[in-house]
Amino acid sequence: MLHTLKNARLFSHLALAFAMSAGTAMAADYPDHPVSMIIPFTAGGPTDNVARSLGEAMQKSLGQTVVIENKAGAGGTIGTTQVANAKPDGYDILLMHIGFSTAPSLYKRLGYDPEKSFRPVGLVVDVPMTLVARADFPANNMKELVEYLKANQDKVTLANAGVGAASHLCGTMLMDALGVKLLTVPYKGAGPAMNDLLGKQVDLLCDQTTNTTQHIKAKTVKAYAITSEKRNAQLPDLPTMQEEGFKDFSVGIWHGMWVPAKTPDNVVAKLQSALKEGLASPKFKERMDALGATILTEQATPEALDAKVKEQIPVWAELFKKAGVKPQ
Repeated sequence: MLHTLKNARLFSHLALAFAMSAGTAMAADYPDHPVSMIIPFTAGGPTDNVARSLGEAMQKSLGQTVVIENKAGAGGTIGTTQVANAKPDGYDILLMHIGFSTAPSLYKRLGYDPEKSFRPVGLVVDVPMTLVARADFPANNMKELVEYLKANQDKVTLANAGVGAASHLCGTMLMDALGVKLLTVPYKGAGPAMNDLLGKQVDLLCDQTTNTTQHIKAKTVKAYAITSEKRNAQLPDLPTMQEEGFKDFSVGIWHGMWVPAKTPDNVVAKLQSALKEGLASPKFKERMDALGATILTEQATPEALDAKVKEQIPVWAELFKKAGVKPQ
């Protein structure tokens, strides 16, 4: 009986050692098939624009195709939850923006913990916001806009791409800064919101340059200000919110990359290396420059992204509390 028990224990240890060895070997060969980059928003939106360019730029370093998968819904939490629950092998990676740090304040129940369910890979880009209106909106500059909104706040519609989207965050900040309460109109993505602005179905939208620059240049929308600290090279005539008198209104929509919590160290290191190489790609740089985005090459590290999330969660919690935004 004792001999049998010893054999069973030996077999158990050997099986465990074999499993660990096999897992290590698999991780060492990573990646040996296509990698999925999950985008928790609709195709054609600002975050999707960044993701598709980045996925293409990372393929050379990874030696595998990066497949973009759009899993939209619930302010980005559906796709984010999918990655949190995915197998931690590096084949499902998340590209998400600042909404990663606002979700705890906007939703009562999340299918993940922002600080425990993931391993950060690194920051990607920072994108400023622009305040735009339908082309025939009465106000022609920021001063006129402020006056108009304060006099007509119950008549003006402010579009956003859904609760938790960048446009929702910017719109909340705008109303807080002006002390007005506009009629907000949520959409299922930035694309539909912009389409209705172009169609003059809604009045205002505050969204990322990756979604608005082409329309501002084409003058199919009326632009008032940008949320970066300095003017943008792609939109040199557009003043900053600070220039227009809003000293504390400076916000960039940072984007980051994550993998499930138990992803092996060497897989995270491989992805970080591919991320840095992708950010340095001339083609990626050209595309981000055209969209008005700033590439965060020096911050493309797990430590920088982890610090960003921990810093931002309480900041947005305080803003939403002040604005009277309650978790859904």
